[in-house]
Amino acid sequence: MANTVQARKRARQALVARAHNMAQRSELRTAIKKVRAAIAAGDKAAAAGVLQSSMSVIDSIADKKIIHKNKAARHKSRLAQAIKAMA
Repeated sequence: MANTVQARKRARQALVARAHNMAQRSELRTAIKKVRAAIAAGDKAAAAGVLQSSMSVIDSIADKKIIHKNKAARHKSRLAQAIKAMA
């Protein structure tokens, strides 16, 4: 356990930051699942619309450095590729 006042404060702040980051990661996973569900449904236009809203979520989470920018780019690329491959 932290002994100094500043170490105790940092421990409290770390708990708040961790909770916030976990919520953001959950939002990211939900956005990706929504796109995958739209792709599975087979409607290309609807999937493209969901992808646009999900891309902004992915970008904002990458801008906050909760995930790496390359990971965000990889997710966006693979989702876009899956939509493009739809018949």
